Amino acid sequence: MTELKALIFDVDGTLADTERDGHRLAFNAAFKEAGFDWFWDENLYGKLIEVAGGKERIKFYLSEYLPDFLPEKSWDEFLLELHKLKTKHYKVLLSQGVIPLRVGVKRLLAEARERGLRLAIATTSALPNVEALLAGRIDQSWFEVIAAGDIVERKKPAGDIYCYVLAKMNLSSEECLVFEDSNQGLVAASSAGLKTIVTVNGYTQNHDFSGACLVVDCLGEPNQPFQVLAGDSRGFDYINLDSLEVFFRM
Repeated sequence: MTELKALIFDVDGTLADTERDGHRLAFNAAFKEAGFDWFWDENLYGKLIEVAGGKERIKFYLSEYLPDFLPEKSWDEFLLELHKLKTKHYKVLLSQGVIPLRVGVKRLLAEARERGLRLAIATTSALPNVEALLAGRIDQSWFEVIAAGDIVERKKPAGDIYCYVLAKMNLSSEECLVFEDSNQGLVAASSAGLKTIVTVNGYTQNHDFSGACLVVDCLGEPNQPFQVLAGDSRGFDYINLDSLEVFFRM
């Protein structure tokens, strides 16, 4: 019988609700500092978030909404510099402590460590963003592998980032469970053969999560149960290691 050996986590929207009041605000601050009058409101950002990767998101926005825009430098240089500005503002927001971890995240990570499960991160977010989020919240050393940003050529919904993590950990997809928050993340994990539990957020609650083991509004706590949106919770009302063993064998 295959044993559950590792948990792999997405970051943005999964470990913390970083998108609306984190990344979006940082993008707007970067635009302002760079001298552009671009502004991404909550509704617009809900559309742009479908594009994985910050540099890719900026370029998509410009191609769709400002198609005549041409940077003074090459596209690669322009996107890299603007995204660096965005990362600077995002790290400031995180340092202010205004973006907490989602319900149940730290408890589950601690339980997994105590049980001897291996932990990893697979995200399209840039590594400095991941490190800034973890700082003061979760010990980065808890994660055996942190696969982030441009470490693979194709970002989610391609499964490359998950294949990379599996290879680095020398594990098969049958030995792991993934936690994601979006359709793109679920597709990426599924294409790598990984079972996935989805914890939705305000931007992703209406995504198609067909094929997920379970879809909930959060991981929950003993005194703060999750709401099941799709799937069978098998009588559990929050995610713990016992529930994961059940979901793993479904």
